Amino acid sequence: MIVAIVGPSGAGKDLLIAGALAARPDLRLARRVITRPSDAGAENFDGVTPAGFARMRDQGRFALHWQAHGLSYGIPHDRLAGPGPVLFNGSRAALPQAVAQLPGLRVVLVTAPAALLARRLAARGREAQADITARLARADRAIPAGIAHVTVVNDGTPDTGIARLLAALQPDRVAR
Repeated sequence: MIVAIVGPSGAGKDLLIAGALAARPDLRLARRVITRPSDAGAENFDGVTPAGFARMRDQGRFALHWQAHGLSYGIPHDRLAGPGPVLFNGSRAALPQAVAQLPGLRVVLVTAPAALLARRLAARGREAQADITARLARADRAIPAGIAHVTVVNDGTPDTGIARLLAALQPDRVAR
């Protein structure tokens, strides 16, 4: 089972994914490759240069790749292979491509109220205010029509959010 965890910036996707991985050893993370320095933020990813990303893309190393926030993101094929359920932090805008390229993909939307998203984005200190404003403007972007998903509202403690994600990952809950 491959699960795309998607949602607005600041919703807490990475925190919830990390908590789910700690709670369930059978889950695996498909680390993203991003054109951002590897030491930028606490997010679990591999940083590459734009030229390095283009080489990987041209060599066909990505099962899925997309552009967002002025960066390139990719999920390498080899990170989706193997036993057990695999999670990746994806993009709502890339879901039509993801569904087409990853048969059986399941989708979990993680979201939070706008005021909480704004506080979280400001607290992480990674973007200028203009970038935060732009991210917040995209926060209510809907899942593309026709793509089934389960929603997790991450508006409480980390433990509550992690429990909600774990519940959403149950086979009978994650939409196909």
